[in-house]
Order: sequence, then structure tokens, then C-alpha cells
Amino acid sequence: MTDETPREEILINVTPREIRAALLENGVLQEVHIEREARRGLISNIYKGNVTRVLPGMQAAFVDIGLDRTAFLHVSDIVRNPEPDDGAELPDIRELVREGDEILVQVVKDPLGTKGARLTTFITLPSRFLVYLPAGSGIGISSRIEDETERHRLRGLLEALHGKASGGLIVRTAADGIDGPSLAPDLEFLLKLWSVIQLECSKAPARSLVHEDLSLPIRMLRDMVSSDVERILVDSKEYFDKMQAFTRRFLPSIEPMLELYTRRRPIFDLHGTEEEIRKALERNIPLKSGGYLIFDQTEAMTTIDVNTGGYVGYRNLEDTIYRTNLEAAVTIARQLRLRNLGGIIIIDFIDMEQVEHRERVMEVFQQSMARDHAKHQIMPVSALGLVEMTRKRTRESLQHLLCEDCSYCGGKGFVLKPET
Repeated sequence: MTDETPREEILINVTPREIRAALLENGVLQEVHIEREARRGLISNIYKGNVTRVLPGMQAAFVDIGLDRTAFLHVSDIVRNPEPDDGAELPDIRELVREGDEILVQVVKDPLGTKGARLTTFITLPSRFLVYLPAGSGIGISSRIEDETERHRLRGLLEALHGKASGGLIVRTAADGIDGPSLAPDLEFLLKLWSVIQLECSKAPARSLVHEDLSLPIRMLRDMVSSDVERILVDSKEYFDKMQAFTRRFLPSIEPMLELYTRRRPIFDLHGTEEEIRKALERNIPLKSGGYLIFDQTEAMTTIDVNTGGYVGYRNLEDTIYRTNLEAAVTIARQLRLRNLGGIIIIDFIDMEQVEHRERVMEVFQQSMARDHAKHQIMPVSALGLVEMTRKRTRESLQHLLCEDCSYCGGKGFVLKPET
């Protein structure tokens, strides 16, 4: 492991049917985002919905927002006035919504499998440096900004800018080191946007889209570009112009990073990006040492098994296992991001006898996960020697996005033997 900050690069590939964005660190693919014209993601879209069913037993409601399946709204995702203290008991959902109500909701999870979209009435509006919460209060600072002096400085800047105006604010990681004059346009933009959304909601009929989030290339500029990014390559003149116009208006410091890619070689052939995507769909992932990982993905959870394979290169068995687990820890963290795996994840590292080896493997795994943009929680090693963790799932995994069940075996993943 190295403490050096990796150099990042973003590749954006545009075709008539889909847009793909890849995030690379030191030339190695880390994340892939795909937006298809026929099925764009819904996350952060805001709808005027109609409550069709209220289920007290589930403390939830189903809301029609104009999609094929009704969306799901849990009582914990409904704004209450005044907002209760942490730990307060949730009210009966029938006190908050009734069948036939028209409510403003935002999508927090795309439809996954047979489940409809997940909704919230806690609207959030992000900009480059800030997130505005119309129903919130106070000022929060990204946990990734660790320096207490900087956190105090940013809080003071926002208090001076926002004053006693309604709504809460969260300062994003990208605002680290930024000055007040740079924050002011972001805040002004968010407040104007919320005014427009309120106006649209008052005019819109139920089951209609009120506000659509930005397209994938623009979202990458807003959410993924950090000081570590050295260049952003785009292979479409149309989208290059759109991104350039966006950066000139909102993110002038990023404009020099933008480059129009015009070479004949496909942009995703750079750094073997296309090949890495193909490998991320495989069940087995080989390790450089000769070991390998096995990924098994189900609807409820993902299990990852670490094996030494043909790796016999070190002094003794314990050392061989330790080296394999170290390499696996780094590779697993990368594969979780690349495959966009979420929910419950169980990792079965090879058993290690030495306590310091187990501790070091966990330390490396946590360090490798630190750059993951998705919220996650890693539990201590269980009594059975398993690492249990959760990773927030908002969009479909790479496998579910790019693949479908085999029509021959019905998705079981195996076929009958000839003799059978």
C-alpha cells in the first residue's frame, strides 16, 4: 500500500443508445457508470406523486409517480414538523399521509429487480460544493474533511452567507479550501432552483416529473471531479460543448481538464478499460500471485471467497496465505466499486493463525475502501472468520445492468450434462 494520492482520469464514451463514464486511478479502472437512452436512472429526480396505498403493518406507503411500478415510501423517509429528536419513536404512518394525497417526493433508489423505486420527502439539491436541504436545518460538513480548523472555517462562511434563511446545508468534500466568494454562487443557484421546483410542483398534475437530475457527463463533473483528477476525455463533440459550457458557468477551474478525444482508437480501449469491464462480469477473478477470488451475487447478498490457487511462492503456508489475503483485500475493494455491488457482503478470507496478520489484512482492506464514494460499513471479523459489511446500493449492479438470465437454464448458471 502507498499513501501517495492516486492520479485520476475520467473517460466518457457517447453512443446513440448509451453513455458510459469510467473513473481510472493511476490507469486502473475503478468505477463504471452507464446511462442508457431507453432506461435512464431516476435517482435524485423529483416527482409529484399520488399516494395509492397506505400499509400500517409495514409503516409504508405506495406512491404512483408515473412509472410502471408504484414506488415505496417508508415512514422514516417522511418529513415531520417539527422534526423529532434522534431516537424518538416513529409515528403511525396514517398520521402523515393518506390514500389520495399528492406529495412531492425524490427518488433515492432506482427500481431494482422486482422492487419499485425508493422515495423520500427529504428533498436534497446538490451543487458542486453544497447540498441544500429545504426541509432541513443547520450546517453539516462532509466527514471526509477531517481538519477541525477547516471545518470551523467552512461552517463560519456558510453561517455568514446563509444567515437565518430556511433550509439546511451540507458542505461537500470538494469545498475543502474554498473561499466565500466561490461558495456564494452555489448557494444562490440552489435557492433559485428550489424556488423553480416549488413553482413547477404547484402547476404540475399528480404522477408527473417535476425536476430531472443532470445527464451522466454533467453529473460526473459535479460529483466525481476532485483535485486528484488530471484530465477528462470525451469522445463526443456535442457533449464536449455541453460540458465546456457547464464548467465555464459553474466550475471554471475544471475547464482546462476537459479534452475532446478524436483519435480513431475507441476511447474505452485506453488502459484496457473495455477488457476490465468484461472481466468484472466474470465469477472468478485471478490474483497476480496465482490465487483467485470467487464472486457469487444473489438478490439478498454477495459472497466473496478467497483462494490461494497455485500460489506457493513464499517460505511457509502462513506467509503464503497472508500475502494472498493482502492482495485480495485491495482487489476486493476495487471490484466492489467496479461491479457496484451493494447490500450485505460476506468475505471469506483464508484463515490466518497470526493475530497481527489478520489485523494488517483488515487495515489494508479498510484503507482500500476509504476512496469508495458509496457509504459502507465494515464489521469486525466474526467468530467464523468472516468479514461482514454493507455497502449502500442505489443503482443496479454492473452485472444486472449488462447481463440477463440465460434463457436455456433460467438463470441457474449451469446446464445439464449430456448423459442426464
